[in-house]
Amino acid sequence: MDAKIGNFFDSVGNFFTGGDQIPWCDSDIVTGCEREVAEAGKGSSDELKNECIMRLSWALVHSRRPEDVQRGIAMLEASLGGSNSPLQMREKIYLLAVGYYRSGDYARSRQLVERCLEIEPEWRQALTLRKTIEDKITKDGVIGIGIAATAVTAVGLLAGGLVAALSRKK
Repeated sequence: MDAKIGNFFDSVGNFFTGGDQIPWCDSDIVTGCEREVAEAGKGSSDELKNECIMRLSWALVHSRRPEDVQRGIAMLEASLGGSNSPLQMREKIYLLAVGYYRSGDYARSRQLVERCLEIEPEWRQALTLRKTIEDKITKDGVIGIGIAATAVTAVGLLAGGLVAALSRKK
């Protein structure tokens, strides 16, 4: 029973705080990945460079800093054409979907996650991200309806007050 109550309060808290299951990345990890990419650029194999760039892209789109997320999106979009394998393409598209989710472009994120699922229909990460996106869109819609209802109520009360005040004058 206590677990159910705890889950209820967690879900209510997540609804209002926007909690999701996508991990965040600290700036020190981003810095470490940037250092790794710079070192790999000094005569390392192309494969090692690509691995380092993928790690940096992952760190950037999972960052809490919007400018990092935008850098990650730009890096991934620039590298999409050079993807050799479907697995590599799927990973880049997924990271792009995370980046667009983090930047608030839920429609683009959902579109990209659907492309991932075309490549690998049972991929858990993509399925989880799709659910997270849908939950966020639903939550934003509910909040929007609440704001609209509050505005209509306020206008109604104001109009009612004006009508009452005018009728008292007569």
